[in-house]
Amino acid sequence: MEPYIAEFIGTALLMLFGSGVVANVVLDKTKGNGSGWVVISWAWAIAVFLGVYASTALGGSGHLNPAVTLGFAAFADFDPGLVPGYIAAQMAGAMVGSSVAWLAYKPHFDATSDADLKLATFCTAPAIRHTVWNLVAEAIGTFALVFGALCIASPAESMGALDALPVALLVLGIGMALGGPTGYAINPARDLGPRIAHALLPISGKRNSDWSYAWIPVVGPITGGLLGAFVFGCL
Repeated sequence: MEPYIAEFIGTALLMLFGSGVVANVVLDKTKGNGSGWVVISWAWAIAVFLGVYASTALGGSGHLNPAVTLGFAAFADFDPGLVPGYIAAQMAGAMVGSSVAWLAYKPHFDATSDADLKLATFCTAPAIRHTVWNLVAEAIGTFALVFGALCIASPAESMGALDALPVALLVLGIGMALGGPTGYAINPARDLGPRIAHALLPISGKRNSDWSYAWIPVVGPITGGLLGAFVFGCL
């Protein structure tokens, strides 16, 4: 299978589970309503495990994340010529996965009056809105992700199916330890792709897609990812 298709499928699965768990926890009248941050963090870890495993099993590299792809291309052994196709596949997969999660929870979107909660199932928002510190939080989280992934992955150009579980546990730790300030996007495709989907989908009672914040979970993760890969390459 083409690696771009594998990356698309892996990222779509990532967002199906990721958007799905947030919908389950925050939307009205779901079985999991109010179950909290620990449930979200664990399900995101499982989402990463499934996405990475599926992508690598199908012939991709299991990045699922432009920050990882750019960091590996800049400072590790990953072909830079693959970068545009990988990022396009990640963005498309994230849009599709979050859209399918919306279909799964359509009655609960209709039953929920809080438009902020509906947006939260697609993309992140800061607990305290502060441009500089939101950027710092996203950069630190993604530094930990990329540096940790490079420590785990061998060879560096691919996560590898056997690396899926430790990477998932790494994401679990990032969520529980560093996710409080911004919701730990740590992935431009994970945030921007679903944010675009939110803007396009006919979601009842939705608000605007918070475009004034949208650049932060893109720039912060790319900065942190590049720095993480650079530091790893220096060691």
